[in-house]
Amino acid sequence: MTRRSIGVDDQEGFDRPQRRSRPRTKDRPDYSDAAVAMVITVDRGRYRLLLDDHQLTATKARQLGRKGVIVGDRVRVVGDTSGAEGTLARIVEVIDRETVLRRTADDDDPYERPIVANATQLVIVTALADPPPRTGMIDRILVAGYDAGLQPVLCLTKADLASPDELLAAYEPLGVPVLVTEPGADLTEVRDQLAGERSVFVGHSGVGKSTLVNALIPDALREIGVVNEVTGRGRHTSTSAIALELPDPGGWVIDTPGVRSFGLSHVTPDRIIAAFADLDDFTDDCPRACPHTDDAPGCGLDEAVARGDVSQARVVSFRRMIAARRESD
Repeated sequence: MTRRSIGVDDQEGFDRPQRRSRPRTKDRPDYSDAAVAMVITVDRGRYRLLLDDHQLTATKARQLGRKGVIVGDRVRVVGDTSGAEGTLARIVEVIDRETVLRRTADDDDPYERPIVANATQLVIVTALADPPPRTGMIDRILVAGYDAGLQPVLCLTKADLASPDELLAAYEPLGVPVLVTEPGADLTEVRDQLAGERSVFVGHSGVGKSTLVNALIPDALREIGVVNEVTGRGRHTSTSAIALELPDPGGWVIDTPGVRSFGLSHVTPDRIIAAFADLDDFTDDCPRACPHTDDAPGCGLDEAVARGDVSQARVVSFRRMIAARRESD
């Protein structure tokens, strides 16, 4: 087989400029003028949004990639935003979040699961009985709330079944507001605490979150579960988080599904104590990587208690949260 020689005409073909595909532009579409809506619930890849005074359904645009969109997010949306039946808009941008409440599946799980965005207040709903309160779980949710920069509130339900005194004494040193309710009770104090806030409700299944939401927002129609008499655990009734607007004096409630665990692998002791300015001031001279526990040698909190600069009850309550971070409830 002979090798074909390349003639002049053939060489000209090689030298001729080749047609090239159009280069990709680095300029991304500008959505700064797109409508801004709030995500109020998520269901199997469909996002229900509130835009001005009406709701609409949207999907997530491809350019967002793996970026998650969660309840409470403020998003830019394009397409048909009328909310008419059968229409579908597109979420093209998630506006920077002010706060994010996160948890992990357990303390060994490295993957954070964002729950709610842009909340201002964390309401930990706990029954005083049926099911009984679990202070370890309360403390772990408190840790996540402080880490997220949320104002925590403890809401004790079913006060007709048990006294709240023990829990009141346990959380008073932390300065956490405590609300006590029972079936048919006047909810004025609760409404005042929620007024003007974006409050996320978190708690075990069966503690009365949905009952409380239905009482605050009569047309919410949240499904109510029951507690298993054998295990003392509630049945999951809410399957996804949903943001609901409160009547006068206003505000938002974000009801979340009941949880049975609250992993905190994403939180360090230093991030917890940063939420307590009065205690953080006494840790400057702590040894490096001090865990601030009651068995930590040279911890500045012990010295502050000895001098009378801070109450022992407050330090004990704080350390109880640290212990909850280290041990699963």
